Amino acid sequence: MQAFTVHQGLVAPMDRDNVDTDAIIPKQFLKSIHRSGFGPNLFDEWRYLDKGEPGQDPAKRKPNPDFVLNQPRYQGASILLARRNFGCGSSREHAPWALEQFGFRALIAPSYADIFFNNCFKNGLLPVVLDESQVARLFDEVAAFPGYSLTIDLPRQVVVKPDGSELPFDVQPFRKYCLVNGFDDIGLTLRHADKIRAFEAERLAKMPWLAHRSVA
Repeated sequence: MQAFTVHQGLVAPMDRDNVDTDAIIPKQFLKSIHRSGFGPNLFDEWRYLDKGEPGQDPAKRKPNPDFVLNQPRYQGASILLARRNFGCGSSREHAPWALEQFGFRALIAPSYADIFFNNCFKNGLLPVVLDESQVARLFDEVAAFPGYSLTIDLPRQVVVKPDGSELPFDVQPFRKYCLVNGFDDIGLTLRHADKIRAFEAERLAKMPWLAHRSVA
């Protein structure tokens, strides 16, 4: 998992309450057994005018010119500004996969659905929670200033605005530790790889028959 320390990026506004996970990545794209390739279908029903199906070439589809992520001023955005209860609905882990694979490194919103919020941290995506009034002000500033960018400093737990002012945010220490070090659940386990190998070697020495496998 990619570590998150300090990130500066262009901000794209998603000005809707209650954006659910089926909007983030529609159900027909959940058939894949792989954890990659979901970025092109992020917000598929909103980004395109035609119906999306797995295996389509995005270059041959009809983009919706009115959708925010298709607007030239937001191309390359890596911070998504959202409204309350972002990520509600079903608990699909594909939603943070799609956001991260599209290019987003962080989200800013007043609130998130609990399971989506947890899944973001497990997949290297930082969901920042700010007061609703602060988020509303950021929406106004993004609309007023093309190229509006923010710096998110996770070690210091602040969002730094273009004028240098800072918006503090809270994050649970263990989640912060994992993100700063780039540890997903597997990475956390592999910190103890030497102890695991030592335990397996000791167990095999005491119970050598475990090395034998029956042949069908």
